[in-house]
Amino acid sequence: MTEVISVKFKETGRAYYFSPAGKNVKVGDKVIVETQNGNEFGTVFEANHNVEDENVVKPLKKMVRFAGEKDYKKLEDNKKKEKEAFALCEKLIAEHKLDMKLVEVEYSFDGGKIVFFFTSEGRVDFRELVKDLAAKFHTRIELRQIGVRDEAKMLGGIGICGRPYCCKQFLNDFEPVSIKMAKEQGLSLNPTKISGSCGRLMCCLKYEDDAYEYLNSFTPHVGATVKTKDGLATVVDVNIITGNLYVKPIDSDTIPIKVHRDDVKLVSHGKKRKQTEE
Repeated sequence: MTEVISVKFKETGRAYYFSPAGKNVKVGDKVIVETQNGNEFGTVFEANHNVEDENVVKPLKKMVRFAGEKDYKKLEDNKKKEKEAFALCEKLIAEHKLDMKLVEVEYSFDGGKIVFFFTSEGRVDFRELVKDLAAKFHTRIELRQIGVRDEAKMLGGIGICGRPYCCKQFLNDFEPVSIKMAKEQGLSLNPTKISGSCGRLMCCLKYEDDAYEYLNSFTPHVGATVKTKDGLATVVDVNIITGNLYVKPIDSDTIPIKVHRDDVKLVSHGKKRKQTEE
C-alpha cells in the first residue's frame, strides 16, 4: 500500500495522486505539487489515504508545500496574463487567416508553458502562429486542438434542462453515448431533442441507460401478444417506468384496458416504441 493524497487542478477535472511527503492535508487545502511540467497549484480532493501499489503511476510525484500568499498572487497574475494572451492569439489567428476558434488559454503555474486550446473543423497548419506566439511570450507554446464536448466543458452554460452543463459541474470523463440509448428509453430521435448545446448526444442519456435496458428485457413491447386473466390480448401502448400496459383483447372491438406487466404472460414479442406518458 502507498500513502497518497488526491489533487485536482481544475474544479471538474480529474484527480491525480501525489505523495504527501510527510504532511497531513485536509480536503479543500490549496497545495503546490510537482508535475512533469513543473510545480502546479492544486486543490486537495482526498486527504491522506492508502491505495494499492498497482494504482500508483511511478514515479509518484510529491506535494511541495501548502500554498501561501505569494502562490495566490502568482495564480492571480497568471489569470490576467491568460486574458492578455487570449486577445493577442485571436488577433494573430485573424492575421494568419486560420480556420480555428480559440477556446481557452492556460498558463502553467511557473510560467514555463502556455497552452492554447482551440477547435476546428479539420487540421490546421499553425506553425507560423506558434513562431509569432513564442517570439512574443518567450516561453514554451503549445496549441492543442479539442472537440466540441471539451469546448462545452471549458466554457460552461445552461442545458435544455435549465441546469448548468453536467460536464462543467461534475463529469470528469466523457463516456460513450449512442443513439441506441435514446431508442432504448423511447425518446424522440429528433436531433434537437436529444442533443446538447455542443451538438453531440446528451451525456445524460447514459445515466438511466442500464435501468431502461433492464426494464426493457422483461417488459412486453407494442405489438406483443400477452395472456391476461381474460384471455389473449395485443399490447397497444407501454409505460416502461410504471410497468403499465394498454392491451386490446384479440378479436374484440372493445377499448384498450390497462394492466400491469406483472399480471400478464408474454406469448409473442412485439416492437419497441415510445412509451405512454402518465
